[in-house]
Amino acid sequence: MPVTTNSQPPVTSASIIVLTLARRIESELNAGLAPLDLTVSRLGLIGHINAVPGASFSDLARMSSTSVQTVHATVKTLVRSGLVRDRKARAGSASTIELTEQGTRLLAAAKDVIAEVDERLFGAEADPVQREIGRAVLDAFRDQRPD
Repeated sequence: MPVTTNSQPPVTSASIIVLTLARRIESELNAGLAPLDLTVSRLGLIGHINAVPGASFSDLARMSSTSVQTVHATVKTLVRSGLVRDRKARAGSASTIELTEQGTRLLAAAKDVIAEVDERLFGAEADPVQREIGRAVLDAFRDQRPD
């Protein structure tokens, strides 16, 4: 008996569609960031450090959806790499974590990678559905962006 196939794609959920696209985006970003010795997670933490001066390790963990222990370990790695510094790094005192000049340059280079991935996945030559999703996401968050 021959196998019949449905010419229509299977009905799925918005969650599955967004998750599938998110995984593709993360994969593309990680590939683009690899030459900078960055991952999406490390970039996110660097971005939070840059955007929220004086954020605590707990704040950074909440913003990164990770544990305080993971943030501590990652910040130590970033300090050793010369990307961030902790102006109050001593036991018992609150940290003041900030980007170094090298970290600021790396963040700028990463933003270029993000722009390239955005263009490839959501730009003029991208799949029309992905272009529409990109526009919808930006429109949905337009009021949330700082001026």
